[in-house]
Amino acid sequence: MIPVPLNARVWLAAGVTDMRKGFAALAAQAEQTTQQNPFSGHMFVFRGRQGDLIRIIWWDGQGACLFSKRLEKGRFVWPLAKDGKIALTPAQLAMLLEGIDWRLPLRTWRPLTAG
Repeated sequence: MIPVPLNARVWLAAGVTDMRKGFAALAAQAEQTTQQNPFSGHMFVFRGRQGDLIRIIWWDGQGACLFSKRLEKGRFVWPLAKDGKIALTPAQLAMLLEGIDWRLPLRTWRPLTAG
């Protein structure tokens, strides 16, 4: 689990993002879409076009962190937002990372067999 500091906010950038981007390009996009400083300690979450890949950028005070997660099956639940951003709680972020619909906490997919 990604440690979320108590004073940090979690921002989802609505829409799709080119997942080839690194921290610098995602930080610029975060600044444009959320109107927040990417070096403020907040977390910014982006989703790829197919919906199975997300990236999170975060400045921890010492350096830039870039986290990625790809679901083997299913898609990350992503909101439709008119203003380009949605604020989440750390608990909602945890559900999102687990593949759970954070609006309605049910798992989107569970493997039937191992291997």
